[in-house]
Amino acid sequence: MKLECKTEELKSKVSLIERITGKNLTLPVLNSILLIASGKSLKLRSTNLSLGVEVEIRAKIEKEGIAAISGSVLNGVFSNIYQNENIHLEVADGNLLIQAKKSKIKLKGQPHDDFPTIPRVAGTSFEIDPKKLSEGIRSVYYSSSPSDIKPEISSVYMYTDDDNLVFVSTDSFRLAEKKIKIKGIPEIEGILLPFKNVGEIIRVFGDLTSAIKICFNKNQISFSSDDVYLTSRVINGIFPDYRQIIPKTSAITTGAVVLKQDLLNALKISNIFSDKFNQVNLRISPKEKFFELSSHNNDVGENKTNLDAAITGLDIELSFNYKYFLDCFQSITTDSVSIKLAGAGSPIMINPVGDASFTYLIMPMNR
Repeated sequence: MKLECKTEELKSKVSLIERITGKNLTLPVLNSILLIASGKSLKLRSTNLSLGVEVEIRAKIEKEGIAAISGSVLNGVFSNIYQNENIHLEVADGNLLIQAKKSKIKLKGQPHDDFPTIPRVAGTSFEIDPKKLSEGIRSVYYSSSPSDIKPEISSVYMYTDDDNLVFVSTDSFRLAEKKIKIKGIPEIEGILLPFKNVGEIIRVFGDLTSAIKICFNKNQISFSSDDVYLTSRVINGIFPDYRQIIPKTSAITTGAVVLKQDLLNALKISNIFSDKFNQVNLRISPKEKFFELSSHNNDVGENKTNLDAAITGLDIELSFNYKYFLDCFQSITTDSVSIKLAGAGSPIMINPVGDASFTYLIMPMNR
């Protein structure tokens, strides 16, 4: 292999895919980035078996070839090479020789015959704006369970509802749902993206501007745009029928609308005085016209904060984990928040005022 390419382009692509290299002691080649020089481009591949990515950059190829180089070492080298210059790569005696204007570097290569292929997924496909994909995943993925004990909830669930692509996640204590409008999307009964993979999907595609093509079948899903191709396994399981626990409009007994910033500030204060279970108490009284958050800690003290709110319905009092409430603020872009309850034992339902695309549920705590 012998080629010349732009340092800046190579540096950005190595940085993009290095984190997807595997840390597998039984298959050391997974620690590597595979470099494939052919035609008029250099392809870079990395995989951890659950997730695989291939990127392509333009290059002047003098001699075609393949090399496998430690991803962390390669990223460390290119992070510290001057960007505004071309760089020469050559494989000699199994090693990668890197020559820049002021540097000459030799990196030890690894046997590449065992490097896994990046599968080309065949199946149902559609296109989506990268911003919409990122918005859908970011709005819900923090509610996924980080544990693999129940893989079906250690995921982001995707399905279609009319012209909406719906993203859902839950850890059984809270649930987030986000609907993204996409015209002409094919019917999707359900895709379970592994929680451990969604962060990398956002990182790889979040800053792109070109449409992303998504193709999926029962085992795998692929995302491709311009010169980036990424595949992920999908979880074989059944996501809980979460719609059964969303309170119906007719069941709502108490409602309140508060300013998002006021509520956020009150939750942060309550955090200081919460106990080891992160418990905060909520009391709403339409009769007395107050909305109160309180918390108590024997070692710190106690706090009660009253907020201005538009309140309807019946008096109610319950407790919840304040951390779960704080998480959803990253998905709320409106100035006001709607809180609805169907009794002390039902989940707290939270929506941005004027935005029906996002719904968040928090299960109450036993007092």
